[in-house]
Amino acid sequence: MSTAQQTMLVILRTLIGWHFLYEGYFKLLRPAWGQDGVPLGAWSSSGYLRGASGPLANIFSAVGTSPWVGTIDQIVAVALVGIGIALMLGALTQLASIGAIGLLTLFYLSAIPTTGLPQPRLEGTYLFVNKNLIELAAVAVVFVFKTGRMAGLDRWFASARRRPPSAFEEAAE
Repeated sequence: MSTAQQTMLVILRTLIGWHFLYEGYFKLLRPAWGQDGVPLGAWSSSGYLRGASGPLANIFSAVGTSPWVGTIDQIVAVALVGIGIALMLGALTQLASIGAIGLLTLFYLSAIPTTGLPQPRLEGTYLFVNKNLIELAAVAVVFVFKTGRMAGLDRWFASARRRPPSAFEEAAE
């Protein structure tokens, strides 16, 4: 694989990581805002989950009305931040990619776009393909090409494990 190809794959991984990190950061530290610019309170997925229309709508709706929704919101937000940081640093990239694929699959299944028309206040939602599905495919590319081994902490850790012991380390044995 050429250096340019590897560079673009690492850039793709980093951008996806930034998106995950920012989404999680926003959910953890910022309130939800009303249309008039007035804070509504802490972010909650409750409305989104109750409005789910995908094949698992009943399950998502039940989660959205459960007393656990606040805890689930925190878990999702922390997962987004963790996945984002891992992808940006190229650390545990394969595990972070699996986590990202799992979350994006859930996000996609909660509202598969079937109208074929752009929806108000829902960017990138068209017939069957939306931004969640596109990002899921991009994360799958990051996973398949093991971009953490191209550039990132995964590469550094792999090279540290392969290096021969130093003379000092051999003398200590």
